[in-house]
Amino acid sequence: MQATLDRSGCISCGLCIETCPEVFRMGDDGVAEVYREDVPAEVEDTAIQAQDGCPVSVITVE
Repeated sequence: MQATLDRSGCISCGLCIETCPEVFRMGDDGVAEVYREDVPAEVEDTAIQAQDGCPVSVITVE
């Protein structure tokens, strides 16, 4: 699975980071980012939860 995040639409709520810190982190500029594009198999479910929970729908996991 691959994870992407449209940083231009991110509101920096931090939900993705709380849900799946193995894939998402806060960038130096205060906006969330993907730091592991290839989602590890053991966290695929939580990466999908981060996608589904994003209040502005800027995360894609496929």
